[in-house]
Amino acid sequence: QKREISNFDYLMYLNTLAGRSYNDYMQYPVFPWVLADYHSQTLNLSNPHTFRDLSKPMGAQTVERKQKFIQRYNEVEKSEGDLSAQCHYCTHYSSAIIVASYLVRLEPFTQTFCSLQGGSFDVADRMFHSVKSTWESASRDNMSDVRELIPEFFYLPEFLTNANHFELGCMQDGTVLGDVQLPPWADGDPHKFILLHRQALESDYVSAHLHRWIDLIFGHKQHGSAAVEAVNTYHPYFYGDKMDLNSIKDPLIKSTILGFISNFGQIPKQV
Repeated sequence: QKREISNFDYLMYLNTLAGRSYNDYMQYPVFPWVLADYHSQTLNLSNPHTFRDLSKPMGAQTVERKQKFIQRYNEVEKSEGDLSAQCHYCTHYSSAIIVASYLVRLEPFTQTFCSLQGGSFDVADRMFHSVKSTWESASRDNMSDVRELIPEFFYLPEFLTNANHFELGCMQDGTVLGDVQLPPWADGDPHKFILLHRQALESDYVSAHLHRWIDLIFGHKQHGSAAVEAVNTYHPYFYGDKMDLNSIKDPLIKSTILGFISNFGQIPKQV
C-alpha cells in the first residue's frame, strides 16, 4: 500500500513464511496467474477484464466450472481419511511435477521431470508448450487442472526457450515442441513476455486485489468453512500440517498418504 515493497517481494516473503522453498519441489513457492488475456495483440493493463479474478481459486474462474466443483463437493459423503473425502479439488495448484513441467527446458529440472515421469518426457500434448493453452486448461477446460504459477514466470525468460535443443516430441496436430508459445502481445520475445508479465503483477489492479488471492492460498480462506464458501477445499491429504502422521499406526496407510502428498502437492502453512 505504501509502495515500499514490490508485489513480487511481498509474495516471496509470504511463501517463505509459509514454509515454501526453492529447495523443495513439493513445497515450491506459489505465484498467481494474474492475467486472463492471452489473445490480444497488445496488453491493456488499465482494463480490469485483462486480469484474472484474484478473489476466486483457479477452479472457480468460470461459472460453469465452479458449479461442477460445488456439485462434486456436495455429492461426496464426508469420510475422513478416505480417498473419496469431501472436497472441491482432488488435484493441487502446486506440486513437484507442475514445477518440473514448467521448467522442463532447463537443467536440472529436465532430469527431475524425466525421473518423475518414469525416465522419459511426457506425451507431447501434455507437455507445457503454450502459455495460452495452459491458462485455458487451468482456468476453464480441464477439471483435473487447477495449477497456479511459479516465481520464474515473472523474472526468468530462459525457461521459455528450448536452448538445450531437447527432443520434446511431436503433438498430434504435427507441431514439434520447442520454445514455449507466447501470447501475441509478447511478439515471440520471451524477454518482452517477462517484462509485461512483471508489469502486470506490479500493476494498480493487481495491487488492489492481490490480498484476495493471498487469503485463498495463505490466509483464512485456506481451509474450514471460509474455504468451503470460497470453493477452495482440497483433499485432506494435501493439508500436511493438519495431519498427525505419527498417530497413524498402519504403515500402508501412512506410506499411501506420504506418496499422495509427494505426488500431488501440499497446502502452504497458514500465515
